[in-house]
Order: sequence, then structure tokens, then C-alpha cells
Amino acid sequence: MTSRPAPLIPPRLRAILVRIPFLVRIVRFLRRGPLARDRNLLITLSVLTLVLGGLATRVSTEWFSPSLFILVTLVGGLQLRLRSLVVLVGAVGVALGYIAAVLGVRSVGAGLLVTVGFTTVLAFLMARTRGKLGVQGLRGDVMLLELRDRLKRQGELPQLPAKDWGSRVVLKQAGGSSFGGDFLVSMRHGDILEIALVDVSGKGVDAGTRALMLSGTFGGLLGSVDSFLPACNAYLHRQPEGEGFVTAVHLRLDLSTGAYDITSAGHPPVVKFDAGTGTWQVSAAKGVVLGVVPDLHCEPDSGVLHKGDALMLYTDGLIEQPGRDIDSGLDRLLGEAERLVPSGFHDGARPLVNSMSAGHNDDCALILIWRP
Repeated sequence: MTSRPAPLIPPRLRAILVRIPFLVRIVRFLRRGPLARDRNLLITLSVLTLVLGGLATRVSTEWFSPSLFILVTLVGGLQLRLRSLVVLVGAVGVALGYIAAVLGVRSVGAGLLVTVGFTTVLAFLMARTRGKLGVQGLRGDVMLLELRDRLKRQGELPQLPAKDWGSRVVLKQAGGSSFGGDFLVSMRHGDILEIALVDVSGKGVDAGTRALMLSGTFGGLLGSVDSFLPACNAYLHRQPEGEGFVTAVHLRLDLSTGAYDITSAGHPPVVKFDAGTGTWQVSAAKGVVLGVVPDLHCEPDSGVLHKGDALMLYTDGLIEQPGRDIDSGLDRLLGEAERLVPSGFHDGARPLVNSMSAGHNDDCALILIWRP
């Protein structure tokens, strides 16, 4: 028979402590109050702050400089909740006041006080932002990284038969941001490949939030409905007004025969390289921008990709520039695309995007699919 270990607090002493209302409130506050999740870190940082203040006065301010409180405050701003941070800042103020009282006011200079004050304001701003997001610590940054990685994985086409097909995808966001308004969704079911290239109004991070939301919706619709763009239009038409416009192009390609169908909703025209004539041809597919009218009617385009043929899908950031007509931008794109033919399509997508996007800052996307 095993004996039960003795309690850390004797029963008589515990009975006395629980009768003190102030202590009872503190215990309940630490257990179930708003400081419950980060109370351990709060206690650690507060004790560390007070210990540093004592060591600075008893040992040396060179070894235990009051400037260390800046690091403590920063850690609190990154990890603690707002109410916990208030307690920590109070501990820092007590430690600084104790140092000034023992060693003199000169030991706590005006420069240090200004730096600590600035750091405190910054810490409160960080804690307030995290409080609005409802996340603790650096979880908000981790969530953004996960969303960025999701967009990158989504921007990869399904694996195609290496001997019969080639493909390249280039996504270039405005300002070097990890988020932008251009995205693609794709899926492959047997020999059927479906691709949708979408352009959300705006650029960079401003359009990134809508792109993240729509990428999940459009990805769920792709391959699940017969009329992809009308289904997307119906979804957007039900959304609140004033959220900007969305253009998209949808490609359905039969990998066994090369037959394809293209539908477009306000998107720049797809261009096809015809190996037989050696020229680039502009697709006739067109339609209204998504979300404007309740019933979307598209004029599709269809054809067959033979050996040596290629299809190029892109967003308007590749051909639109301030002060330049969109038709001239398309002519320039076709001229740049002519350079891909002699060297092949394999390594030409990235240089083509860099050449077309030079001199302006906008989201750009390009998809190349060809039959070797």
C-alpha cells in the first residue's frame, strides 16, 4: 500500500489562508482570470526585473545595467497580453525607481528613460494588435507565414506527363510582397487539367486578403461544377458591394488529345503559339468582369494543341502600364514571346515576366503550357 505524499501547505495553514479574501481573489485571478495563459511568463519577467534592479544596486550597474529593462519590455510586448504587460511595466517602473533612490537620479539617465518609454509604447502597440487578432505570442506571424506557404503551394500546377507536356508558372507580387492579388487554382482528374488564373483588383498586400479568401472558394468550385466562371460570378454577386472587381480566365485541357476550352471574364486574352505557322494568335474568348451582373454569359474559345504548340495565360499587370494603351502592351508581349520560340519555352517564362514588368510596380502572373 503506497502512502500519499504530504501536501506542500499544511491543512491548518491552508484553512487560514483561504479565509483571507484578498489572497483568495489573487489565487482566482491567477488561475482563471485574463492572465491565466501567460501568468508564468509574467511572473518570470517580473521577478527577473526586480532581481536585476536589486543586483544593479548591490553589485554593479556595469554588469547589471538598467538598460536590460528594455529587452524585458520587448519580450513582454511580443508575448504577454495587454493586462499582463501593464503589470510588467509597473515592475520595471518600480525597479527603476529603486535604482534611482539608492544610487541617485544620475544612475538612471534621461536617455535611458526616453528609450524605456519608447519601448513601452511599442510593446503596448504590439500587444494591442495581437489582442485584436485573438492570438498570443508570435502566432499571428506564424499564421501569415502559413497563408503565404499555402499560396505558394497553390501556385504550382499538378504534375503533367513529362514526355508529352511542359509547363511553367511565374507569380510576381508588387513590391516584393509575399501576398498579392494574382493567384491561380488548378486540379487534374485523369487526363483532364483545369486551371483558373484570377486577378483581384488592387495590388500587393492590399489585394492579398481578398485573394486569400477567394482562392479557397474558387479552388473548391474548380472541378466541382460544370460552369466554373458562372458559379464564381454567382458567388461574388452575393457578396457586399464595394469590394472591387475580379477578372478570371478558365482553361480546360484534355492531356490525351490536346483539346482545350477557354472561358474568360474580363481577363486579358489568352494567346496561343501555332507551331504550324510560327505565330502567336489571340484567343477570342471574352466575358464580363465577375460579380457585376447576376447572370454571366461568356463567349468561349476552343481548339487543339498539337506538337510544338503552346498556350500563355497572364494577368493585366503584364501588359498594362501607366500612360500606355493596353493594345500596345499586348503587342509588346507578343513581340517578347517571339524570343521564346528559338530558345524554347522551358526557361523563358521568368525572363519574359521580368522584361514586361520592368519599370512599373504591379502584380504579375504568367502560365505557359506547351507540347514538346
